[in-house]
Amino acid sequence: MAETRFPAERTAATWRWEVSQDPREVHALLCACDAHQAAASGTPAPRRRPETTERRVRSGAVRLLRHGAHPAGMFTLTWDPPFTVDEGVFPRAERPIHLSRLAVAPEWLDDGSLVGLRCLRHAIEEAERAGADVLRSEANPDLTDTRSLLDVLGFRQYGPTLGDAGGSRRAHLQKTLRAAAPAAGREG
Repeated sequence: MAETRFPAERTAATWRWEVSQDPREVHALLCACDAHQAAASGTPAPRRRPETTERRVRSGAVRLLRHGAHPAGMFTLTWDPPFTVDEGVFPRAERPIHLSRLAVAPEWLDDGSLVGLRCLRHAIEEAERAGADVLRSEANPDLTDTRSLLDVLGFRQYGPTLGDAGGSRRAHLQKTLRAAAPAAGREG
């Protein structure tokens, strides 16, 4: 039977969400996750720009899940689309919000943890709290575990799966959210 105990440090540390203040920390997490996923799937890692990370952190759009003092997962929520897509592929929405840069620290990907699920559930909760009616995302369909999790959580693909000369594929997804009143002070 497989060993299922974790070292005391991993079980005793607390989990907490925060709005990231450190662009270097989240950029390193994002790139480490991309490299891990690329190696595991045989697909190219996306090119990430530190200046985009810096802009998203400065705007308060990056949510970071910590385990103790260490980053375990992250995602970005923005009202403006972070990816290029013909908005006509999606059903009409009043207040779409966009999920991007979902990343999990490689050590949490290797052990079958629920960090990715925690990130997605928190993104959905934050989007609903902000008053969005849909949550849109772009995902690589070759990352089958991630894509399956998105499907289970109610994301549906709109439009065809797209590819480029570099071998990257992407699908545009949307999840309908519970109706919520817009949060005070939030723009859409």
